[in-house]
Amino acid sequence: MKITKILVALSFLFAAVTANAGTLTVTGNMEFNYISKGEVTTGNPLSTQRELKFAGSTELDNGVTVSYFQDTTDSFGVGDAQLAFGNIMGLATIYIGSDSDPTDNIDDITPSAYEEANGSGSGSYTAGWDIGGNQGEMGIGVKLSLPILGALDAKYYPKVDGAKSADGSTSGDANAAVGSAYGVTLTTDMGNIPGVGGLLQGLVLTTGVEETEVATAANTADDLGLTAALNYTYGPIKVGYQKKFHDLGQTTAAAAQTIYRDDMVGIAYAINDSVSISYNRYTSKKSNDTANEVEQETDAINLGYVVGGMTIGFQDASTDNSGWTLNKKADSRTVGISVAF
Repeated sequence: MKITKILVALSFLFAAVTANAGTLTVTGNMEFNYISKGEVTTGNPLSTQRELKFAGSTELDNGVTVSYFQDTTDSFGVGDAQLAFGNIMGLATIYIGSDSDPTDNIDDITPSAYEEANGSGSGSYTAGWDIGGNQGEMGIGVKLSLPILGALDAKYYPKVDGAKSADGSTSGDANAAVGSAYGVTLTTDMGNIPGVGGLLQGLVLTTGVEETEVATAANTADDLGLTAALNYTYGPIKVGYQKKFHDLGQTTAAAAQTIYRDDMVGIAYAINDSVSISYNRYTSKKSNDTANEVEQETDAINLGYVVGGMTIGFQDASTDNSGWTLNKKADSRTVGISVAF
């Protein structure tokens, strides 16, 4: 298998070198939110999110860097982990683990002062419609810095069965009905393009693709996600537009094929070094074989205040056709305080 050959090559590359003394750090963050929603019945509006990350790093005699981290879940259980070898031949970083899905990192990268338009619970967005769905799966990836084209990030998942392997073993027969997956992103600074870069200064193009074999049976279709984002920065102003296409595929030959076509817009203004404000819109059109297309749209105003390691944010969001249901409203107001340490 190709992956086995890669691992053997890595073993040979690092076997004959020694490591210098490394470092170990512990970082984390905590966030508290107050969320109120209109049109729906809610319980306690207070919520919290917290995470710790244990990270270590060292450098081999041949200049290759080695880094590892393990983070925690919201209940301080074992979360995702990643082992990375950097500066390989001065060009690449190879990483292995259950973190850093390329397309998950660019889910919505339009400018915002606090949260994505749908980031604070307005509407009925669910994980099923989104790209980046392989975050948390075990895989092997590579990051490269390419001339002119920019930063390439690609990751391959041998089996997206939702199970993490135990020490020295496979994940077992956790879900034989699914197959492999991959995700690739490319971030290009348009200002670096020879000849025209001066005219495109401040413009960044980000593209991504992912494909998941959600069913290994015959006459089924893979889950396919595509996205492209164009962001522009000029002084204190940031403007961005992103488009996504997501076909959920078919797990059975007779299943309806659901497709989402999404558009995102973000306009942010930095009032000063600490305070910023933004307007964000997220429009999602859903269609399948058995129903007409319905458009869900969320508009949000964000306000962010940053002081040291603390961020205070506010979002007022309103959604029409929530859950892709005609005439259903879902509004929310969120106040959040997050601290990084």
